Amino acid sequence: MGYKPIESYGVIGDLHTVALVGIDGSIDWCCLPHFDSPSVFAAILDDQKGGSFRIASLNEAQHKQMYMPDSNVLVTRFLSDQGVGEVVDFMPVQGPREIRKIHQIVRVVRAVRGSVRFRLDCRPAFDFARRPHQVVLEGRGAIFEAQGMKVSLVSRFPLGRQGDGVAAEFVLNPGETTTFILRQVEENGHDSAHDGVLLEARLVGTEALTQTLAFWRQWLRKCNYSGRWREMVHRSALVLKLLTFAPTGAIVAAPTCGLPEEIGGVRNWDYRYTWVRDAAFTNYAFLRLGLTSEAEQFMAWLEQRAVEGARGNPLQTMYRIDGGHELPEEVLRHLDGYRGSRPVRVGNAAAEQLQLDIYGELMDAVYLYDKYGTPTGYDFWCHLRKMLDWVANNWERADDGIWEVRGGQQQFVYSKVQCWVALDRAIRIAQKRSLPLDRTRLAAERDRIYEAIMTRGWDTERQTFVQHFATNAVDASNLIMPLVFFVSPTDPRMCGTLDRTMAELVSDSLVHRYEIGRGAGDGLTGSEGTFNMCTFWLVEALARAGRAEEARFIFEKMLTYANHLGLYAEETGPRGEALGNFPQAFTHIGLISAAFNLDRRLGRGALSRVGP
Repeated sequence: MGYKPIESYGVIGDLHTVALVGIDGSIDWCCLPHFDSPSVFAAILDDQKGGSFRIASLNEAQHKQMYMPDSNVLVTRFLSDQGVGEVVDFMPVQGPREIRKIHQIVRVVRAVRGSVRFRLDCRPAFDFARRPHQVVLEGRGAIFEAQGMKVSLVSRFPLGRQGDGVAAEFVLNPGETTTFILRQVEENGHDSAHDGVLLEARLVGTEALTQTLAFWRQWLRKCNYSGRWREMVHRSALVLKLLTFAPTGAIVAAPTCGLPEEIGGVRNWDYRYTWVRDAAFTNYAFLRLGLTSEAEQFMAWLEQRAVEGARGNPLQTMYRIDGGHELPEEVLRHLDGYRGSRPVRVGNAAAEQLQLDIYGELMDAVYLYDKYGTPTGYDFWCHLRKMLDWVANNWERADDGIWEVRGGQQQFVYSKVQCWVALDRAIRIAQKRSLPLDRTRLAAERDRIYEAIMTRGWDTERQTFVQHFATNAVDASNLIMPLVFFVSPTDPRMCGTLDRTMAELVSDSLVHRYEIGRGAGDGLTGSEGTFNMCTFWLVEALARAGRAEEARFIFEKMLTYANHLGLYAEETGPRGEALGNFPQAFTHIGLISAAFNLDRRLGRGALSRVGP
C-alpha cells in the first residue's frame, strides 16, 4: 500500500476517539473505543501489518478532499473521465444520556456522475497488530472478533473473505448511494456487545449524516469570532472540539502516537493523553471564542488535578483521559514505524518528569475562567491555595522543562516564568474576589522569581533571555513572556530576545524550539522540524511589539503550511511537510490566539513595520 504524507489525511471523530482518513479513501488510524485505547487500524505506523479500511474508485482518478461547511464531516472525491465518486465519512456523536456507547464510522458512498466501480478493503489489526482476530461473515456484513473486542462492518453488498479481512467490489449508477457502517459497542457489566447490536443498521446513512451535520453546525454557531481568517479559526476550533473527550472534559494533545518529528528518527512519542499545559491552553482558546461550555467541562477535570496538587506532591505532567495516572512507556518493536521511523512508542514516560511550568498554565486557565466564565468557588480555592504553597516552596528547583528533555534537569527560564504566572494569577483572583490568601508571602516569592529571571536568565552580552540559567542559548518558549504579561512587549529586553530568536531559531519565518546541540541536551540523536506553535507565538509577540505588518506576513505564510483541509501537525519539515503527531492541539491553539490578537491590532491600524 505504501505510506502517504502525514498531511494527506483528514480527521473525523465522535468526542471519544477519531479516525484519520487519507486522501485516497483509506482509514489508516483509529483507536477504539477511546483516544488512548489500543488501535484497530494503524497502517500509518506499519503499512503492512497495521490494518486499514479503504473504499476507493477503481478508475484512475484524481483525489480531492473537503469538509462539509462548518462541520467535521469529510468528503473524499474521486474524479475520472469515466465518472465521479464520493465517500462521505463521519462518526455520529451520541448524546450524554445514551446508556449504550456505540462508536461508529459511517461511510456513505455515492456516484455523482457516471457509473463508478468501487472497491472496499477492510482489514483490522487489533491492539497495534498484536492481537489475532477471527472473521465471521454474515448476511448483513462481517464481524471481526479479537480477545476482549468485537467490531462489525455492516454492508448491503456481499463481502468476501480475504486473508484476515474482507473485500468487495460494487458498481453505483449515477445518483446511487450506499452506506457502510463500522461499529463497536463498549461493553459493561450490564449490557455486553452482541452480534445483533453489531449488525443492526437502524439509521440510514443519510439520516445519520443529517443529524451529525446538525450537531457540528449548532456547536460552531456558539463561536463568536468574526475577524480576519475566520475559516481557519473555525477549522481550528472544530479540531480542538474533536480532541475533547466528552465523558470527562479532558483534551488530548493529539490523537496519534509514534508519528516522527524526523523521518527515520527516534523522536516518536505518544500524544493521546491530556497534558495539563496543552489542555489549559486549549481552555484559553475556547474562552477566547466564546465557547464557555467546553471551558466549564474542562475546569471540572482541572479541579480534580488541583485537588491532587493540594496533597503536597508535584502534579503529573499528563494524565489519561479518564484522569488515570499510569502511562507506562512501551516500545512496539514489531511495527516498522511511519516510513521506518523507529521506535514506535505507546505510553509516555514524560508523565514522571517534574515540569514546574504546568502550575502557571493551570492557574492562568483558572484566572481566565474566573474572568470570562464563572467566579472561583471557595472549596476549589482552598485546594488551589495548598497547591500554590507548594509552588512558593519549590520554584527554585531544577526541572525537565516544557520540551520534556531527557538529558537532565535544568533551571529553565520558561519554567520560572510560569511559576511567576501561577503566583501572580492567584494574587489577582484573590484581590478581585476578596478570597483569603497569604498575599504578602506569595507576592514576595513572585518578586523573587522575577528578579531571578532578570538577573540569571538574561544574557547582557547577547541581549537576550536564555534557555536556562547555565547557558547563553536561546529558546523559543521565551516568546511567551509578553503573552502572559511578564514583561512589556516593547521592553528592550524583550525586543532583544525577539531579534536574537529571529536570527538564531527562525528559518524562512518558521521557528525551531531550540538549537539542538546547544543549551540543555535532550538526550536523543538526530534532529526535528520547526515547531508550529512557536511560529504562532512569534507572530503574537511581534504583533504586541508593534510590528503588526511583519507579524501578518509571517502569519499568512504560516497558513500556507496547513494541509488541504486546514489541519496542522506538531512540526513542519524542511520541504514544508507535516511532522509529528497529527492533528496537533498546540498548533491550532496557537493559530487561534495569534489570529485573535493580530486581527485586533490590525483593526487599530497598528502597522508600524513592514515585513519582507
